[in-house]
Amino acid sequence: MEEDRVNEGDLDRIVRLLDGASLIVHGFDGIVQRWTAGCEYLYGWTRDEAIGKVVHDLLATEFPQELEEIRLEVRTRGFWTGEVSHLRKDGVRITVACRWTLLQLNAPQALIVQTNNDVSGMRRVQEELGEREAHLKSILATVPDAMVVIDERGMVTSFSAAAERLFSYRADEVVGRNVRMLMPSPEREAHDSYISNYLRTGQRRIIGHGRVVVGLKKDGSTFPMELSVGEATANRTRTFTGFIRDLTSRHRIEAELRQSQKMEAIGQLTGGLAHDFNNLLAAIGGNLEMLETRLSDTSQLTLLREAQSAADDGAKLTTQLLAFGRRQALAPQTIDVGALLAEFSELLQRTLGDSVELRTILPGRRTCALVDKAQLQSALLNLSINARDAMPDGGRLTIEISAVEIDSDYSQMYPLVQPNKYVLISVTDNGIGMSPDVRDHAFEPFFTTKAPGAGTGLGLSMVYGFAKQSAGHLQLYSEVGQGTTVRLFLPRAAESDRSVPTDRVDISVSPSGRETILVVEDDARVRRVTVARLTALGYDVIEATNGHEAWAELERQDGIRLLFTDVAMPGGMNGDELASRVRESRPDMKILLTSGYSEPHAASREIAAGAGWLKKPYTSHELAVRLRSLLDG
Repeated sequence: MEEDRVNEGDLDRIVRLLDGASLIVHGFDGIVQRWTAGCEYLYGWTRDEAIGKVVHDLLATEFPQELEEIRLEVRTRGFWTGEVSHLRKDGVRITVACRWTLLQLNAPQALIVQTNNDVSGMRRVQEELGEREAHLKSILATVPDAMVVIDERGMVTSFSAAAERLFSYRADEVVGRNVRMLMPSPEREAHDSYISNYLRTGQRRIIGHGRVVVGLKKDGSTFPMELSVGEATANRTRTFTGFIRDLTSRHRIEAELRQSQKMEAIGQLTGGLAHDFNNLLAAIGGNLEMLETRLSDTSQLTLLREAQSAADDGAKLTTQLLAFGRRQALAPQTIDVGALLAEFSELLQRTLGDSVELRTILPGRRTCALVDKAQLQSALLNLSINARDAMPDGGRLTIEISAVEIDSDYSQMYPLVQPNKYVLISVTDNGIGMSPDVRDHAFEPFFTTKAPGAGTGLGLSMVYGFAKQSAGHLQLYSEVGQGTTVRLFLPRAAESDRSVPTDRVDISVSPSGRETILVVEDDARVRRVTVARLTALGYDVIEATNGHEAWAELERQDGIRLLFTDVAMPGGMNGDELASRVRESRPDMKILLTSGYSEPHAASREIAAGAGWLKKPYTSHELAVRLRSLLDG
């Protein structure tokens, strides 16, 4: 329209008025007609150098779209805005926010008024912020600790990828909501007052300190976590950043280690008690045995045999204690555990009774473990009886055999299970289950929830000790009303591993002899019984109370054929050390070791070298047979 047109004089006045601004007037052909002082300052070219040049060539302009598209937009809309890149005279390229406005002169020619604002600094800041934001996002996506950012009102403004994994919420489910949704009661109700109290008084509870609290997951479950909170202020607005570390695995590891240390201490105590008790039983049983041959009165023999029966029960009890204390004598051999269970299941079903359904799940191939067969059967029987007693109204017992391999990741969660290949025996019932308190004490000896006289409380503790002594592990899972699962891990063995043969003796006779035997025993009562037994069998006996006395007797006496010594003795030389010295100086002498610990590995080197082994308490017949097997061998 005519009123929208201006003449050349008006244009010159406008340019002079805006000379300080960066303003260029050019035609659609790009030839510069006006060049202000602001352009000289911004680009470095003078007015004389610029006028008459094509502005796009002069400034080496880089457009965000095709130039013809921009010109068409100016013609149809009357303007165009966008960011372009210009090259200054000094060779520095800058980013410019540009606006082209159509100017219609009285003459037919139309011009473009181009205003330019250098936004390079702003662009650099935006790029740096973008890089920092990308870097921060990459950190938040990979850092193992969860991160939650909240404002002064407690509203979540940022929720990291690790936080998503930890709490099971997506970020869009949490951002914009109060952080108390991640807390269980009563912390949930009190959280807002913590923030308001801090903003009002400056009193800190967690900020800058860190503490262990409880988190709430999307599914309603809770977990222990370590929370550290930092504070930042920008534009008078405070934000709080919480760094969260899941302590579930750490607490599990600490609990397992505490349990292991406790069980180790109890095991040492019970093992020591069993050792001393076996010495007492050896004296009691030996004297009763010799007294039996001197009595003819039936009523007196009845009383004696009652005492012998009690002594036998005491020996069984010490065997159980030694099993828990991991000091029982094991005879490991390669056993196909699946085949053993198949053979053993009929006996188990009879033991369980008709009210309990026994279900066995066996692998389709051999699963061999290097283990003591009798002790494994005893462990399965103990676990089955415990399961039966936990199902007073009947139920289902499932025993599953499988081959598993524990890797380092699993071992980090359960440090008492070493990385290895195992045969896993899982015994599961659907009985009454255990409370957490009962579960924590289940492996301790003499702990039982059964009625008085209904159990010794040694069943699970024996299985625990057997597993540990077999280089395996025992795990217990139980909840009230949900039943119980006991998982027994036994090291897997190759099928080619050779079994360890067991000794078989003929109990119909008690062989005697005329050789000279050196008996070394620090317990006087046990020593007297042993000497009496050997004398009754026809042997000549020399006594010693400790290793040093025995060594002195060996140096004085040349006719000693066999050394019969206890392993655990005071005086600075135990039975193992004495046997070692004897084997080096007199390799032809036979050696028989004994101990109330029933722990062959205490003298494993000497046993491997040919020494015999006899566990206390033993009968006169067992002693006689073992002596002849050594002396005649």
